Amino acid sequence: MPLLGIDIGTQSVKAALFSEDGKVLASATRASRHYKPAPGIVEEDPEFQLLSVCETIRECLANSGVKSSDIAGLGIDGQMAGVIGIGQDGKAITPYDSWLDTRCAPYITRMQEAAGADILRTTGNPPSLNHGPKKLWWKHERPEIFEKIAKFVQPGGYVAMRLCGLAADDAFIDSTYLHFSGFADNVKLCWDESLCEQFGVPSGKLPRIVEPHAVIGNVTAEMSAACGLASGTPMIAGCGDSAASFLSCGATREGICVDIAGTASVFAATVGGFCTDPEHVLGCGRSATPGLWHPYAYINGGGQNLEWFREQFASQHTLDELNALAAAVERRQDLPMFIPHLGGRVSPGWPSLRGSWAGLQWDHGAPELYLAAIEAVALEYAIYQQTLSNLLPDFDSTEIRVTGGGEKSTLWNQIKANVLQTRITGIAGGEGAPMGVALLAGFGLGIFDSLPTSADRWIELADSVIPDKNSKNYYDERKARYCDLLEALHDWA
Repeated sequence: MPLLGIDIGTQSVKAALFSEDGKVLASATRASRHYKPAPGIVEEDPEFQLLSVCETIRECLANSGVKSSDIAGLGIDGQMAGVIGIGQDGKAITPYDSWLDTRCAPYITRMQEAAGADILRTTGNPPSLNHGPKKLWWKHERPEIFEKIAKFVQPGGYVAMRLCGLAADDAFIDSTYLHFSGFADNVKLCWDESLCEQFGVPSGKLPRIVEPHAVIGNVTAEMSAACGLASGTPMIAGCGDSAASFLSCGATREGICVDIAGTASVFAATVGGFCTDPEHVLGCGRSATPGLWHPYAYINGGGQNLEWFREQFASQHTLDELNALAAAVERRQDLPMFIPHLGGRVSPGWPSLRGSWAGLQWDHGAPELYLAAIEAVALEYAIYQQTLSNLLPDFDSTEIRVTGGGEKSTLWNQIKANVLQTRITGIAGGEGAPMGVALLAGFGLGIFDSLPTSADRWIELADSVIPDKNSKNYYDERKARYCDLLEALHDWA
């Protein structure tokens, strides 16, 4: 029986319908709408996210020819670090406060100074541009709205609730989000009452915690008319978009690393136990695969920077053309360097840091500046890789699997392979996060007995990019200069 996976991403909503053996039967997308009324504010309308999900489901059903009654079930993943406040009826009373929104930055400092060590120890992640500081922003900056908020949820959970007609009492958060929560005991799968009390966040405003493969409801007759699915179609809790992407890369066993080359640039490993990083570079989140964890770090908008550069400085070129121009640039140490943190650094939490180029010369043009932008992601990943090695000296990975729009860039993959001195492997014909959450739905509905086994059946690896050993010294020097520049700009910011 077909399975439906839906990803509520930063740039678009995407739905994909899969046969039981992993064949893509149909897919559909709708562009996201961001509301940016002032610097630092990035919001979305939760009801537009719901509408987009309904439209993509309808399109998948129409294009596949599959009867709605034949759909076994569905799951929804979504953006992870933002929040939506809902009322008692389960409907949004705040916009989606995006992970790209930086208004909560002062509360990152407040949480870190008051209880940073405790938050890291219990959640697996230091305070950053995520749920904890955002909840405090609503509490202190919009107290009249905060009082009306019955629960805080995320986009994937919100749309699942609306499709299943759930009110606030049945609101949920799945375990893959807990490292971003600010107030959860991630190991014990519960809310930490002492942290809630310390920051004045009533635990009653926090939703129940569920496993990502748990069935949370069924599509209602009202929403059946809106989206085209049969009334009663079962819905699993789903997971965060990064967790779904890890699953779609087959990161279901220890040792597999993943590069999500999307709007955010995410680097993650797969390990067998919970771990915390005292350097505040790596967070540690639960895997969608039971029993596994993902130490990870990411650049807020790392992939988004490329389209920003093209639009602002090289609109006469496509990204493919810019890649070709950058590939032809001679590699020299006097090339410019780029800091990719236009929205603040997340890993670790340096919210005041902003992007910049350094070392510009008159012979530097669009190809050199663009090359610096893509190289910066790889250099930042090198910091993550070294932190992982320091934290887990016995961890050994010989491969990084890449997914997301950036996986198509041969140049970017080669630079990452050279900087990290690790093989980069793509996914052949992969559908990314929708595939991951569809696999999860099959597991939760009992169609699949094992996520690792099912992932192996569904996922086909593409060709690998092999690191150039002769480039190691060049990039080691670039890494050292990049780290020096980061520290200097952090002190300046």
